[in-house]
Amino acid sequence: MDDEEKICEFIAAFLIKEGHNVSIANLGEEGIKKINNENIDLIILDRMIPDISGDDICKIIKNKNIKTPIIMITAKTEIDDRVEGFELGCDDYICKPFSPKEMVVRVNAMLRRCNINSSEYMKFNNGLEVNKNIRKVKIRGEDIELTKTEYEIIELMTRNPHKIYTREELLEKVIDESYDKLDRVIDTHIKNLRKKIEIDSKKPKIIKTVYGVGYKLEN
Repeated sequence: MDDEEKICEFIAAFLIKEGHNVSIANLGEEGIKKINNENIDLIILDRMIPDISGDDICKIIKNKNIKTPIIMITAKTEIDDRVEGFELGCDDYICKPFSPKEMVVRVNAMLRRCNINSSEYMKFNNGLEVNKNIRKVKIRGEDIELTKTEYEIIELMTRNPHKIYTREELLEKVIDESYDKLDRVIDTHIKNLRKKIEIDSKKPKIIKTVYGVGYKLEN
């Protein structure tokens, strides 16, 4: 996210050339929505954004316990400014002006450091595979695209296969505070998940309904 659209596009072009998928947000509110709804491996965050400061966005990310690494970019070059950036929770700090090549090197190094490219998948008997390092899911050997909330539900359930999660538990752990925490919100996400991972979503064998209680993952 950056307040200067041309800088965003310039950085994105270099990262795409390196084989990275890039999603751009020019406003803080737009960026927060993307973080909440997309599976993001790394965040490049500018400190000076018109609607919400980069500092506040960094605080929001860390308060939500989102582990996605953050590279902060800024025109502030004083040591104290950089220290403040790290104290806010960023993982790396780049001062303007900078070379796009340096950005690419920093991004690749951060991804390696955070083990983002690990190919280790946790495998389950039902054909489900989950890689918590890169937040990716496979079903019967095929990659599937999940929203952030769908992934969080699956990831939570794989921690304790066969554990019955009540709707209240799922709401508390995976639904963003900005959304109304209603039972039907979880039911809608489960319905969408089943369409993606079940052979027959009307006769689910992976995410089972425990009537009157909630849901559980069958392994």
